[in-house]
Amino acid sequence: MGILSGNPHEEPMHYGEVFSTWSFLLTTKQAKADYQTKLNHAGDDDLRKLLEECIEQCENEEKQIETLLKENGIGLPPTPPERPKACTEDIPAGARYSDPEIAAFVSATLGAGLVACSGIMAQCIREDIGMMFGQFHTQKAAIALKALRLNKEKGWLIPPPLHKTKEAVCV
Repeated sequence: MGILSGNPHEEPMHYGEVFSTWSFLLTTKQAKADYQTKLNHAGDDDLRKLLEECIEQCENEEKQIETLLKENGIGLPPTPPERPKACTEDIPAGARYSDPEIAAFVSATLGAGLVACSGIMAQCIREDIGMMFGQFHTQKAAIALKALRLNKEKGWLIPPPLHKTKEAVCV
């Protein structure tokens, strides 16, 4: 049997897996800091809950990827400092992100995360890593659906031009 047959945890990571997981971790750490900052600005309770769920998801991803990288002798990317909690009312109105801006940011980052997870899954030859990113993808998709529903319910969704087909004209 070859080097890649047996327990996936004992197989070496290839360079693409190393770079992708390390880069994903770096981005996840930054996203967590961004979500923490946006949480300070959010006024809507439902949006705050969504941000807290995003932060929790980032922490889960961080823990799993850090474990993987450490087990494979790979150095970790830097971690931004935790953002302090602030009172939304203490942030001047002109300096504060609006709830629709925050919701759009959350949707965009979740969408980018879905694409990243799919790309990493496609390049993996280690099943355990592919499965881990498959789980991340599923969890992100669930949160993204919540974000979409929230955007629709609150009237924050800005759709692109909608295509309506012309009705057939009977002659």
